[in-house]
This record gives sequence, structure tokens and C-alpha cells, in this order.
Amino acid sequence: MAQCLRGRSAAAAAVGEAVIRASAPWRRAATASYHHTIQAVPRETAGPRAAARERRQGRVPAVLLTLAGAGPGDGVAHRKLLTADRKQLGEMLKQSPYFLSTPVRLQVRAGERSTAVVHSGTVLPIKVHRDETTGNILNLVMVQADEGTVLKVNLPVEFKGEDACPGLKKGGFLQKIRTSLVYLCPAERIPPKVEVDVTNLDVGDRVLMHDIPVHPLLKLLSKNETMPVCKILASKPVE
Repeated sequence: MAQCLRGRSAAAAAVGEAVIRASAPWRRAATASYHHTIQAVPRETAGPRAAARERRQGRVPAVLLTLAGAGPGDGVAHRKLLTADRKQLGEMLKQSPYFLSTPVRLQVRAGERSTAVVHSGTVLPIKVHRDETTGNILNLVMVQADEGTVLKVNLPVEFKGEDACPGLKKGGFLQKIRTSLVYLCPAERIPPKVEVDVTNLDVGDRVLMHDIPVHPLLKLLSKNETMPVCKILASKPVE
């Protein structure tokens, strides 16, 4: 009897391994690269009906944009329709709070069950559309981020040093005026965020846009770089 059970267990394990081997590459066991490489396949059909069909099957319609030149002002030369795995994208978004400002690898395979790679490279996710009710990912937009390309990137602003801030210790209030800033960034120099240090700020002090230290190759896109990013107020404003 024991031998029979062991035989059945071995057979079940063999079937399980066969299913894993036959499954789509993006559904295989997670590895380190799994969380840093978006796996996708080509999508032949556009339109809302086709997109809804992809979502019902656990996939996310995606678009890869390729710029006509090295700068964002050159326009889009090509749009490639793709399909990505919703579960994998969800895990990447959970692990990366800076998903929309972090270049990642993209690997496009010939088909869902194919191992043949038809396209690979570095991309920057620029838009993630979610369902307002369920939170499910509806669409993903990416732009090719090859070295030498300059991209317009919306970088999140993070504030540090609040525990040591003299103005806050006196009972002041940190008014966060901007939560993100737009920069022109070389693809190889895109930071996930910009940091505003309030360690030495007292009541009445402020940090202006041009005060934020960034790599010299980054260019702030603002009509008025002297606008404040934050202020230390004497007290919290009455709402």
C-alpha cells in the first residue's frame, strides 16, 4: 500500500513539473530577475473589446513607445502593442514604490508559451491605469529607455530629517507643497526620487525647487524654479 501511495505521489509530482514546464515563461517560479524584468508577448488586436478579453484572462494590455529621436520633443516614432501578466505587474508594483520612475528590463517573447525572445531592452513605465473600484491594473504604458535617450520624468519628492528639524521641534508644521517634480533625465541617470532635507529648517524657512540637489545632467522643467517645495509654518493651517 505504501509503495502504491509513493508511486501515485511521484506520478503527481511528475505531472506538476510537466505543467510548470509547459506553462508560460512569466508564470514560472519567481526569481530575482522575475521582479526586475517585465515579461510580455506581442498583442495583435487593439480596442476595448480585445483589451477586456485580455483582462479576463489575467493579462494587462500594454503599449511600448519608441521616441523618434533622443529627446522627448522628437515625438513618438513607434507604438508596439503588448500583453503583460497582471500578477507579475502587481508584485512589481508592491515591491517598488517608485515603479514609474525606475527603468526596468523588458523581455518580449514570441508567444505566451514560447521561449523565443523577439525583443528585449530597458524601458521606463510612465503610466499605470487602475480600476477605481477594484484597484486592478487595466493598462500599462512604457517608453523605450535606451542609453543616450533623454526622457521627461515625473520624480516623486521625499522629505527627510523631520525628526531633527528645529522648526518642527518648536511645534511647527511641515507644509508639503509639491509631492513630485518633472525633470529631463538621461535614461541612464534617472533617479527613483528626489530628496528634500529639512534637518536644518526653522519656522519660516522654505526649500525652493532649485535648492534640491540632483545630478548635474538632470534639468528641472519649471517656469519658476524659485517656487517653494515646502515651508515650515508656525502651526498647522486650519482646514
